[in-house]
Amino acid sequence: MIELNVNGGVARADVDPATPLLYVLRDDLGLHAAKFGCGLGQCGACTVLVDDRPVFACLLPVGAIGERAVTTVEGLGTTVEPGDVQRAFLQEQAGQCGYCIPGMIARAEALLRRTTTPTEEEMRAAMAPSLCRCGTHMRILRAVRRAAVARGGGIVDPAEPVA
Repeated sequence: MIELNVNGGVARADVDPATPLLYVLRDDLGLHAAKFGCGLGQCGACTVLVDDRPVFACLLPVGAIGERAVTTVEGLGTTVEPGDVQRAFLQEQAGQCGYCIPGMIARAEALLRRTTTPTEEEMRAAMAPSLCRCGTHMRILRAVRRAAVARGGGIVDPAEPVA
């Protein structure tokens, strides 16, 4: 039996410790925001936070988590009360098909937990490991800027101001 700290609560799963975290989240805990994309840590659809750092859940064995805190998009807000990053993504209409968006939101959340005033370069570097095949990258970047402003910060050298 594996015991995890997920979204601020204790979760248990009877799985092999080598099982990827993504499978445990989706199949055993019913948390479906993180998606299976490539299975190789190259697309970012499976990104979640582990101790506030973005990780590819498809590559991380659940046994390697230990007591570290896992946060999924479900832990950042709800459909009724979205978190500020989720709200910014909605306001900027950043999701087209939506498949990459949970991973993008997780990456944006990790960045904004480190700093609410990232540079444009820091913002782009933080988001780069996640791919959007629909091509909404500019809307995603606007959403990150909007969320930074919502947290009382802003992008230091914005390529495009938040309206």
